Amino acid sequence: MSEAAPTTTRHKRGEPLASQWWSQRLTSVLEGYGLGPRMERGRRYARGGRVRVLEVKTGRLEARVQGSRATPYRVSIRSKAPTKDQWRQLEAVFATRLGWAARLLAGELPTDLEEACAEAGVDLFPHHWSDLEVRCGCPDDAEPCKHIAAVLYVFAQQLDEDPWLLLAWHGRNRDTLLKALRQRSTNPVTSASPEELPPWWPPGLRARPDPRTKPPDPLPPDPPERALQRLGPLELPAAGVDLEPRLVALYRQLLGLG
Repeated sequence: MSEAAPTTTRHKRGEPLASQWWSQRLTSVLEGYGLGPRMERGRRYARGGRVRVLEVKTGRLEARVQGSRATPYRVSIRSKAPTKDQWRQLEAVFATRLGWAARLLAGELPTDLEEACAEAGVDLFPHHWSDLEVRCGCPDDAEPCKHIAAVLYVFAQQLDEDPWLLLAWHGRNRDTLLKALRQRSTNPVTSASPEELPPWWPPGLRARPDPRTKPPDPLPPDPPERALQRLGPLELPAAGVDLEPRLVALYRQLLGLG
């Protein structure tokens, strides 16, 4: 899996490299490593357009950074990607939170995605410098050198425009994740008894019964407001705090339920 991203920057001197909460979160993590001047030199390289090419692949970033020599240096930054089981867990959560995919398609990262990743044992952002394995072709033996730091800052900057790059770094680009969610919606369950289901299995979702056994009793129908609940909090400040219960009441009235 590989996604090449443009490396041009529109940020002027003095402006932050990142403006969205998720890209700011990554820059704050980078600056929290306590590497001081090394990261600052990398920031200047990022602003100066020294990162010529940046490819986002599963568990790694690969880049070419122009240094003092004519040939750009090759930079590789590796991190631990989620396992298949961890992604199955995350996809199950995505399937129950319809608002997540909608927000990503709108260019936003759900604010509670980091918490869900943590519950699955996945770090959405590398918490420690030791979580990264870095290499650069320059003669500087410091870690990180300014070329490595520049790549991380440019990656954070590009997340502003495309939050899907963060998921691609973890092994699921846009097309792969949406395909998995479509397959889950058309074939959402597997043959298993309730006792065999993993703890992250969505509440109320039954496993497909074994054809040799008696079919289970049907689940009670969802209440009409369940669709609103699955969308998550309605972030419409101008509408006031009572918007959701009013929508529920109106919906039930239209259906003649209450």
